[in-house]
Amino acid sequence: MLVLILSVVVLLVVGGCVCVFWAARGDAPRWARGVATATLLGSELARSASRKPRSQQSSGDD
Repeated sequence: MLVLILSVVVLLVVGGCVCVFWAARGDAPRWARGVATATLLGSELARSASRKPRSQQSSGDD
């Protein structure tokens, strides 16, 4: 069951990356641009979430 869930997540990530690439070329349909926007927003959220604990830990070590 876990392999199935991870496979679906990987397929969604790959599909999102394809839509970002397609939208960057400029010839993507509206739905692909929407998926690309959602993928980029998700990546920014993940990036900001991964930064916060590191900055709090490093400030405590100083």
